[in-house]
Amino acid sequence: MAVRLNAYLARAGVASRRQADELIKAGRIRVNDAPAELNTFVGSADVVLVDGSRVSPQPPAYVLLHKPGGVVTTARDPHGRPTVVDLVPRNIRIVPVGRLDADTTGALLLTNDGELAHRLAHPRYEVEKVYVAEVEGDPSDAALGRLAAGLELDDGRTAPARVRRLGISTIELAIHEGRKHQVKRMCEAVGHPVQRLHRSRYAGLDLQGLGPGEWRQLAPAEVESLRALTRTRRSRPG
Repeated sequence: MAVRLNAYLARAGVASRRQADELIKAGRIRVNDAPAELNTFVGSADVVLVDGSRVSPQPPAYVLLHKPGGVVTTARDPHGRPTVVDLVPRNIRIVPVGRLDADTTGALLLTNDGELAHRLAHPRYEVEKVYVAEVEGDPSDAALGRLAAGLELDDGRTAPARVRRLGISTIELAIHEGRKHQVKRMCEAVGHPVQRLHRSRYAGLDLQGLGPGEWRQLAPAEVESLRALTRTRRSRPG
C-alpha cells in the first residue's frame, strides 16, 4: 500500500512527518532517482534516498539506554568519539530522543519512531525529566526554593520545578523543559555549580536493572504510556 512520503520517512526513523516535509522541500529526498515532492506517495517497490543513502521503513523499535559518561548523544561524531548509537543494537536504525551532555549519565531513549520522538522532545507536551545533581557546596533552603519557583537565565525564566535535597551537596530536580545545559545553568545561577549530573528518569522510565552502557527494549505497555503522554497538549494555568 502506498503511503505519503513524509509518513514513510517517519516510519524509517529519519524524522517526524513535519521534519520530513522540510527535508523534502530542501531537495534532500529523491524517489526512484527523481526529486521528491510534498505530495509524493511511495510503496514497497520504490527506492527512497535521503542525502544519497537508501532508507526503508523498519519495525518500530524503542530502546532505553543507561548512558555512561564520555559518550556523545548523536548518531555520528565527526571527531570520532564514541556515541550512544555504538552501544545499542546495530541491526536497526535508531536515534536518540533529545540529548545528554557527554559527561552526563543516565536514562536516554532511542527509537526509529520519528513522530513519537518529535512529540516527546517538543516542549508543549511537558515530558518530565528527573536529574540527580552533585553540586559544589551545600545549597540552602532558599537556593532550593529559587530552583523550584523558576529563575531567570539568559534565554528566559525557567518553569517551576520539583526539587528535593537527597544529601549534602546532592539534589534532585524534576523539570519538563529541555533547554541546552538547563540543569547545569540553573544550579550555577544559585551559586552551586554541578560537579556530576545523572538523569534518573525520563518520561516515567527509570534505569532499574540497567548498569552504565546497558540497554533494554521497552515493553508494549511502556510504549503506550509514552504515546499517552503526547496525545494531549498540556496547558498551564493563567
